[in-house]
Order: sequence, then C-alpha cells, then structure tokens
Amino acid sequence: MKLANILISISMDSFFIVVADLAKEIGSMEEKDQSGLRHECGVFGAVACGDWPTSLDVAQIVCLGLVALQHRGQESAGIVTSEGKCAKNFNVYKGMGMINNIFDDDAVRNLRGNLGIGHTRYSTSAASDEVNCQPFVVHTAHGVMAVAHNGELINCESLRKDVLSRGVGLSTHSDSELITQALCLNPPEGEVNGPDWPARIRHLMQLAPLSYSLVIMMKDKIYAVRDPYGNRPLCIGKIVPVTLGSKTANVDDLDAEGWVVSSESCGFLSIGARYVREVEPGEIVELSRHGIRQIDIVERPENKKQAFCIFEYVYFARSDSFFEGQMVYSVRLQCGRQLAREAPVDADIVSSVPESGTAAAHGYARESGLHFAEVLCKNRYVGRTFIQPSTRLRQLGVAKKFGALTENVAGKKLILIDDSIVRGNTIGPIIKLLRDAGALEVHIRIASPPLLYPCYMGINIPTREELIANRMDAVALARHVGADSLEYLSVEGLVKAVRSNLKSTQSEDQIGHCTACLTGEYPGGLPEELSW
Repeated sequence: MKLANILISISMDSFFIVVADLAKEIGSMEEKDQSGLRHECGVFGAVACGDWPTSLDVAQIVCLGLVALQHRGQESAGIVTSEGKCAKNFNVYKGMGMINNIFDDDAVRNLRGNLGIGHTRYSTSAASDEVNCQPFVVHTAHGVMAVAHNGELINCESLRKDVLSRGVGLSTHSDSELITQALCLNPPEGEVNGPDWPARIRHLMQLAPLSYSLVIMMKDKIYAVRDPYGNRPLCIGKIVPVTLGSKTANVDDLDAEGWVVSSESCGFLSIGARYVREVEPGEIVELSRHGIRQIDIVERPENKKQAFCIFEYVYFARSDSFFEGQMVYSVRLQCGRQLAREAPVDADIVSSVPESGTAAAHGYARESGLHFAEVLCKNRYVGRTFIQPSTRLRQLGVAKKFGALTENVAGKKLILIDDSIVRGNTIGPIIKLLRDAGALEVHIRIASPPLLYPCYMGINIPTREELIANRMDAVALARHVGADSLEYLSVEGLVKAVRSNLKSTQSEDQIGHCTACLTGEYPGGLPEELSW
C-alpha cells in the first residue's frame, strides 16, 4: 500500500488520520532497533523568492539537498511541495530506500511547486515502515500542513496521552506524527481570525522542550524551528544567482533567488546557496517569497544552558558542514591534536580508519610531528558495517570493506586513529588485517571519549550492556582487540577541542554541549524523571 492511498480526514482543529488497512500495515510494528549507532534523520526546505511561478526547480533543489544529507538517514525519504496557491492540496512523493532510488525524473517533475520540504530518515522511535515516511501531511480545517522532524521527543509518552485525550487519532508510533498532531492544540491565549501557527508552534515547544529541529510547511510559507536547547542542528542558506560563478561577494550583498533551511550546510554550495546562519536555539523562523524573518524565540529555563549534541562534531555530521561558526573538519582536526597531547606513543607513522578518523589523524600527525600515511584502502561499494544485523556479519564485513596498503604497513609501528568505538566488533579485524600486512605494532587512538550511556534525543545508541566501554577499560579492550595499546580522548579534551574556535551567538555563560552519551548527564533529565 502506498502512502498516497492513506485516507486523511479532519474534524475542526483536531487531526484524525485514518489509514486504509492500517492493521495490515503496522500491526507487526517492531521494537525500536538497537542494532547500531545511528542518527535519526535530516530535514530540508526551500522557498523561491519573487514572483510565482518561479524559474527555480524547487523539487530538484530539495532532492539535491536531501542527497547531501543522505549520511543522516538511509531508510526512507520524502518530498512535499506547494505551488503556494491552493490550501487544499500538496504534491507528495515518498518511498523506502536511498534518495536516488526513490526520486527519478518523473517523480521530481511531478513535484511542481514554489516551495517544498524534504526528509531522509533512520528510525528510532518507530519501525522502519512506509507508513512512517516523512514529511507527514495532514489536512486541517484551515488548510493542508506538512511537517518533517529530526530528533526524538524525551516526553513522548506524556505528550501522546495529552494529544489522545483531546480526541486526536494517531496512526503510527512515530513521535514525528505526534508533533504534527500536537500542532492542532489551541494555544492557551486562544486565536482570533483563524489559526495562529506561530502561537501553536510556541505552545508545542513549551509542551516538548527536547529534542527536535522542524520544518513546517503551510500553503505559502515554511517555518524553521529548533528546540530551546539547540540539541539538533538547523541552519539557513540563501540561493544566489549562478552567474556569479566564483565571485566572493559578501553573502549579505547578494540578491536572494530563494532561501533554504537544512540540518547541515554541507549541500548548500552544490545547489547554488550560501550559508547565512544557524537557526538559534528556541527560534521560530518564517521563510516565504518575501525572505526570512524571525517570528519568536522560546527561552530555556533560566538555569539551563544550550545542549548542542557534541557527537555531531565527532561522528554524524559531514566534515564540510558548519556548526557554531566553525567547520566540522577543523574541530575533528583539533580533536586529533588534543589526542596527541593526551596520549602520545612512539611510532613510525600515523594513519586512520577511513573516512571517519582521517581529519583527527591529520591533527594527531601535525601535533606529534609524525608522518601521516594511508594504510587502509576502502571499498566504496560496501555499506556501513554497523547496519549489518549480526555480530558475525559485522566482523565479516570488515574483510570486504578494507584492504591493507602493504608497502605503507610492513615493518612499521603505526598509530591508527578512529572517531569512536561502539561495540568493538570492527577494530579487531582491522588490526588483524594490518598485522597480516606486516605491521610491527598497532596502537589505537580514539578521537572521542568512551560511549557509556544511551541517548534519548534522536541518536540510536545501543543499550549500556552492548556498549563495550561499559565492559572493558582501555587496557582490557586493547588486549581484547589485539592492539599494542588503546586510549581515548578525554571528555574535557573533547569539549576543549570543540570550543577552541567556537563562534557562538550564545552568551559565554549559556554555551553548552550535550555529553549525555559520555557522562550520563542529560540536559532535560531522564525521560522517566520528567513531568510536563
């Protein structure tokens, strides 16, 4: 059954979604997949400026934006567009799998519009089923609305009970659909002359402070929303005329052909856009044909700091993305430098597990004065090993994923840098591969602290029992995987590296990063401790 066959009915300001053959489609919902370290998703939106219909191919821009965010989700994707004239219908196309396999020329051509939003997904709070594909589209008494969400609500159950108690039907276990439906709740101050969508968004943010970045599309505008803690990333870009070529004019001086909003800035240049700024924590930004404007900012509690996910720097984001005024690659380079200061070792060369540890390895090499050399050759046509369903397949996956550059390895004492260790299944076979290639010594250095705790804010981190750092210290783990030594970057070192060149708009006393998976200190407390 395709999502296009989902029947949607609305009663007044409450949204009732009735899915044909729903029991058949989601009756066998799986439990949350805990099989690996995975990010939930990426969101993207675009709106053309000036006269409509626009000459910009908005659907193509959104599709390319999602391709740039493919690393954030590979289970499903969807695009919704609007021509900006009719409040009754959007153009919708969704599917399971990789973006290039979902959106062919015909699909993109049929997504006519002057504005649109898109989503690429990994599942955390709901199963990997087509019914959970985003963006979610609902018809309200005041017109159609589409919502795409990155993150995970930490008070999902209490909010679900609240929404259900008001007579709203839910067709999935997705907290993203819950957000969509919660927007139907009238704000406490009431409304005059139709719905006050900014007030509704603000009400949602007060009900659910963590964790989300949202793109919400109405008939002729898009709202970009980031939770008050700034836990999930979201940034804004300006589409500029392509005739500018390589000119380096200030982005503020360039004419805007359109505006985009994205989980990361990495795809902006490829679609002719320039990075402008981040959406601030708690900010609601409106994007329309007239430009962008700030609608409101929902403040955090007075004693709470910003809590941007520090693992975006370590692992999830593409290295050419910008967060907090700095490029992710530069932060990873700095992590390697800090790691060299904390955990030096006598060796001949420094290398990395490509591509994840390469930036940190260059930083380690520069700080230590050692030569950097590649020692592993990666097969580009093999998927990430943590997606494999069993330990045995993950271990076998290493053999088909890497080859050893024997001439760089034989007779050498080498330092191998990686960005993180989750279960420890991958690093052992890599070490064996290098020893078989003639390495005399293999010293493992990890450019992040040990993962010790699960995440409740949109990252699918395994249970504490599955995280190998909870079972073995660095010495025992080195022995277990066959390394001559193994050391991690400290939490203090990671924070220092992240903040060394930070250019945040937050005040000094409000700058903060979520280190919950490393320290167990959750910015909003544990979910069972919350009462809203």
